[in-house]
Parts: sequence; C-alpha cells; structure tokens
Amino acid sequence: MKDLALYVHWPFCKSKCPYCDFNSHVRAAIDEERWRAALLRDLDHYAGLASGRLVSIFFGGGTPSLMAPATAGAVLERAASHWSFADDIEITLEANPTSVEAGRLTEFRAAGIGRVSLGVQALDDASLKFLGRGHDVGEAKAAVATAAKIFARYSFDLIYARPGQTVAGWRRELDEALAMAGDHLSVYQLTIEQGTAFATAHARGDFMLPDEEVSGALYETTQERLEAAGLAAYEISNHARPGAACRHNLVYWRYGDYVGVGPGAHGRLTIDGTKFATRQRRAPESWIAAAEKRGHGSEEPMRLADSERSEEMLMMGLRLAEGVARERFRQETGGELESALDPAALADLADGGFIELDAAGLRATAAGRQRLNAVLARLLA
Repeated sequence: MKDLALYVHWPFCKSKCPYCDFNSHVRAAIDEERWRAALLRDLDHYAGLASGRLVSIFFGGGTPSLMAPATAGAVLERAASHWSFADDIEITLEANPTSVEAGRLTEFRAAGIGRVSLGVQALDDASLKFLGRGHDVGEAKAAVATAAKIFARYSFDLIYARPGQTVAGWRRELDEALAMAGDHLSVYQLTIEQGTAFATAHARGDFMLPDEEVSGALYETTQERLEAAGLAAYEISNHARPGAACRHNLVYWRYGDYVGVGPGAHGRLTIDGTKFATRQRRAPESWIAAAEKRGHGSEEPMRLADSERSEEMLMMGLRLAEGVARERFRQETGGELESALDPAALADLADGGFIELDAAGLRATAAGRQRLNAVLARLLA
C-alpha cells in the first residue's frame, strides 16, 4: 500500500508576523463550524483521488492551535474513515507558545494530536518584540515545559541572523534552547521575503541584517553546537536525534505523495503513474465558497512533466543530508541522476567540495547545503 501524508492548512492568526510570507490572515471573527464542515468536504474530495496509508498528518498555518480541538478531532476522524493509518502515524500540530494556546494542548492531545511544534523563535524579549511575536520568553519556556509533559514528541523553532546578533550571544541562546529541547529542533535563518512588513522596513533602512560573514559564522555555530548535543542536521534547518526527524517533512523532501487541504495548500499525487501538482485557492473566503459550492477548494490539478519531476526532486532532496537516492530517483522519473544534471556543473561542484555523487546517489556536502541556492542554480542551469 502506498504511503501518503496529509497536510491541513488553518489560515488564521491573531496577528501577522512582520517576517512571515505564509498564507496567513487575520480575521475579526471566524465561523468555526462552517470551516470545519468545509475542511471535511475537501477531505472527502481528495479521498476519491488518492488512496494509500497515511504515515503523517500535519496541521499547519496560520496558527492551527487557534482552532477548536474538536475541529482537529473531526478532521482526524474523517481522515480515518477514508484512509488507513500507519501504526506509528505522526500527527503534528503547529502552535504558538502563548499561555492561552499552551493551555489547550491537553485538549489537542485528547483529540488525537501526538506531536506539537511550537513557534518560540527567540529566547530574549527584545528579539521577540522585534519579530512581532505575541509571547515573551517566560511564556515560551512554560509552553515548552507543558508540551514536554503532554506529548512524547515535541519540537520548537528558533530564528537566527537577527539584527545585531553575535556568535557569542547566539551560542548562549542555543545552550539555553538545548536545556529544554526534546528530540527535534528547527533553526531558520531570518530572510527578507517580498510582500512582508519586514521587506518594507528593511528597504526603508529601519534595520540591517548581519553581513554574510557573520551569518555564515552563525550558521556554522548552529551546526556545530547542535551536532555536539546529539541533534545533527538531517536537513538544512532541521536537527534531530536519530530516528526523530519530522516524518511529515521527510515525505516532502523525499518527494513522496501528499494531500493538501485548506486555503493555499499544495499537494503532490501520483495517479496511474502520472504525478500531479494540486493547489487550493489561496484566499480564505474564495476557498470556503468553492468548498461549499463544489465540495472542494482546489484549482485544476497540473500534470508534471518528467523534467519538472526531476527538478523538484533534486531541489527538495538536496536539502537533506542523505541527499537523493539513485533508486528513488529512477522510480520517480524513469531516468538516471546524471541525465538531469549539467555535466560541467556536476564536475565543478564536486571538485569544489559542494556535492558528492556515488553509487548510492547525490548529496550536497555541509558546505554545499550552506550555499544550496547557488549549488542548485549551477546544477540545474
């Protein structure tokens, strides 16, 4: 039976973080019963397109911890009516570490959530204010402690390369994070994304990010400190103890099949040997109107050509320390790895120590993952 993952998008937040370019929206009021019914309709629609065994379900956003736990429970119940669940299925909910949302974690656990991912982002109050977060350090630590008591598996996110950040200060913050970390930690470099409040403020000169040399040192410090603590990087921004990698994200990076429901959600489905890209209407009001009228909020699925599948698989897989396996690439595309790559670029990048190609497959080295955008641009040109 084919393995499958399910992503459920809850698009609403209390406020929009200035760095965020995700499909998240602030609304004065939400008719949750209406939204619950629409999500269930969307699940019914995709059950007719995708068969298999669910190995992961991920509630992302937005801020899914703002939904009623009963909504998460209803989604899980409907999913179980359409697909079988793997014995060790991973069911994750993203949550903000405010005291209000942390107080609902017990209810989410009772609804069927087995893993929680908390958006801590920083461990000093000045940085949290700069990042537009609605919690302080005390709330963040309390939320992580609560999650550790309720869930066997939990993770939290941090953002580095913030204005004025030093390597010494970041090392202290990492040590503080490690003191309360479980088996997984996500650490992202702050980048300026178009269309965000930070893009406007940065262009106006309101703040400056660390230069390339400092950013590189912060990245290297992250890798070294977390690996020494037993949380090696299995992906550019994600660290875990052996066997504790986020299974849902591994489905993405290994180019497996997944269903995406909710506003703006994307999916990849193999139907009769053909890979399709699915996507939902992005605006919440447009999506729910379509779901109520047609039974789903999807746009027309797009058939992916072999060349597109090859490129997507390489772009996703090279984020992983394990890279892209030859046999998996052959199964997915019908071709050999070398056929999708520029030979001259392959040789140059290998000689420069940025990639490794052998009988097992293709991998970016530690140096290559640090510069992956440039590596991919060269490889796939």
